[in-house]
Amino acid sequence: MERPKRRKAAADTPRREIGRADYSANPRIALSVPGDCSGQRVDQILARLLAQHSRSRLQVWIREGRVAVGGTPIVEPRHKLWGGETIEVVEAPDVRAEPSTAENIPLHVVYEDDSLLVIDKAAGLVVHPGNGNWCGTLLNALLHHTAQLDKVPRAGIVHRLDKDTSGLMVVAKTLAAQTDLVRQLQERTVKRHYQALVRGILEGGGTVDAPVGRHPTLRTRMAVVPTGRPARTHYRVLESFIACTLIGCALETGRTHQIRVHLTALGHPLVGDPVYGRDVGGVTQGPRFPRQALHACRLSLTHPETGKSMSWKSPMPDDMASLIETLRQQGRLLARGVRAGDARGDEDPGTRHAAPEGNPEPIGMNGDDSGDDLPDEQ
Repeated sequence: MERPKRRKAAADTPRREIGRADYSANPRIALSVPGDCSGQRVDQILARLLAQHSRSRLQVWIREGRVAVGGTPIVEPRHKLWGGETIEVVEAPDVRAEPSTAENIPLHVVYEDDSLLVIDKAAGLVVHPGNGNWCGTLLNALLHHTAQLDKVPRAGIVHRLDKDTSGLMVVAKTLAAQTDLVRQLQERTVKRHYQALVRGILEGGGTVDAPVGRHPTLRTRMAVVPTGRPARTHYRVLESFIACTLIGCALETGRTHQIRVHLTALGHPLVGDPVYGRDVGGVTQGPRFPRQALHACRLSLTHPETGKSMSWKSPMPDDMASLIETLRQQGRLLARGVRAGDARGDEDPGTRHAAPEGNPEPIGMNGDDSGDDLPDEQ
């Protein structure tokens, strides 16, 4: 009967003692239990709300007394909740890593006030320290940019982009702002729009409604699996090229690698995707590109302090924009080659191959009105 004794001792521990050794570096984060989690175990709920942590790690935290529900510590991962409760979690530091330090890494700050900041993340920047990337991350850059973020869990990061995905991210500068932004993400009121270049010719638009979870055999990958978590991606075609298609995507959920997995499931993986594009047959390889061609171009949310609706847009980064222009030029050259078969010798060759005047037409969601007809998040 040793286990009941441990449970009672941990349960009787005063609230101020929970995680006291780590509290100075890892303050509590408050989470609201969604109504659709009714009847689920607390470790399952935390795995959903804190997807950046493994379920086994969360179970350890529960048994260590780092989790409280309604102010009462719990130490049993199987404890069930019914929706509407408030969970407080004291994160423990990763013993494999040294404490994160501030690093002078340039950031493109789109907006900043006392509660939050919005950055336009460059491709190649890892968001959070992890195996092989304990420094040189967005978190390190944020600690240098705003010293107060060392008092906010994960330096205020509330959602992530893959290393080689570019675009907009919001960061909370206070614990109150972080709690509110996490709630908005849980309630799916944060709107996130992306531009993606996919292999093959995709027509029209639609919705991919397919659960995403860990790949059954390749554990570093995600996949569409029956046991995965609900995931929904809306998409529409913005522009078509010879062997690939530019599309706009709107996320209704935010699963790991969701867009990459869903588009691969459609048979149209992202151009340049080194993970999900390798084993897809029946579709053209598309142009060479050193990363997945994915950009988070628009972000909308409610300000956690003022309650005001706010929205930001990010132009397509230079590498993707250059690729798009190259694809357009290839299309124009192909069209001219076809016309030349009917009028060979009637035109001056130099004129026939001259680039059109003016700048490229803005793509999709970069314009003032573009992107508004993408499906909203629910």
